[in-house]
Amino acid sequence: MEMNWSRWFRCESSFGLLLVPNQPGVYALAEEIVPAEGPSSRRMLAVFDVDETEDLARSLSRLFALGSPWRQKLGEANCFVRYAVAADAATRHAAAKALKRWLDSQRDLAAQIFDTPTAAVPAATPAPQREPATVAERAVDRVTRELAASARR
Repeated sequence: MEMNWSRWFRCESSFGLLLVPNQPGVYALAEEIVPAEGPSSRRMLAVFDVDETEDLARSLSRLFALGSPWRQKLGEANCFVRYAVAADAATRHAAAKALKRWLDSQRDLAAQIFDTPTAAVPAATPAPQREPATVAERAVDRVTRELAASARR
């Protein structure tokens, strides 16, 4: 299924959504995790929500309402949104479901990479005196261990 997606655009306030059509569709919200540092560089976005709606303009505007679970994140982080108009309910639902499944699989993959080890150190053993590993160092260590284990098989 191919959909005609808009470009990513900054999601700073409901006023920035004035050109979003009042049509049914699917939208994705993302947070900028690496900013573009020059005209030829590209920013990196991390998608954190995908949803379908009967009215894109209304649903995206509601993201800034008081009861919205995303209101605080949209106000504090550099967030972007993109959408695709999909008049057919079955197509819209299938696209949203596929994108949510993909998003969940990426979260699961990230959790596997960035999880902290769960093995507890016995209380009698003194902890080594070194700096704690960063999230990136733990991720590299975990991937390295998994590659080594799969090479032994």
